[in-house]
Amino acid sequence: MGRRRPPPRPSRRGTGEFDETTIPALLRAAAADPDGFRLLFRYAVREPDFRDLIDSITAASREIAHHNLARRIPPGPWLDWAAGLIPTMTIEAVIAWLDAGRPDPDQAADRIGQAVHGVMAAAQPLGP
Repeated sequence: MGRRRPPPRPSRRGTGEFDETTIPALLRAAAADPDGFRLLFRYAVREPDFRDLIDSITAASREIAHHNLARRIPPGPWLDWAAGLIPTMTIEAVIAWLDAGRPDPDQAADRIGQAVHGVMAAAQPLGP
């Protein structure tokens, strides 16, 4: 049986801010190494050897999302919901894009961004 390749380590170059470059950067990383991207974000979570790494990535993603979303969503359970959902949904959207054969790479970031904005809209308070 072959030796398992460890998942790639996340970059420490991030700023803790989400902007218009975040989703395109995820798509580029996924396109450059689809197997490594899937391994890190889908399969490593099931491996006890990588549990601490995945837990730290998940916690950092949620914290960064919460920080950024707090500018647009009032404090409370819906902010917490969006901060937990958006990082997971974004990674799953990128993996689904890979699985679909990488359609329309020039539009993929905008389409995923629309889904992110849909979650943000859903987290807003509803009118009386």
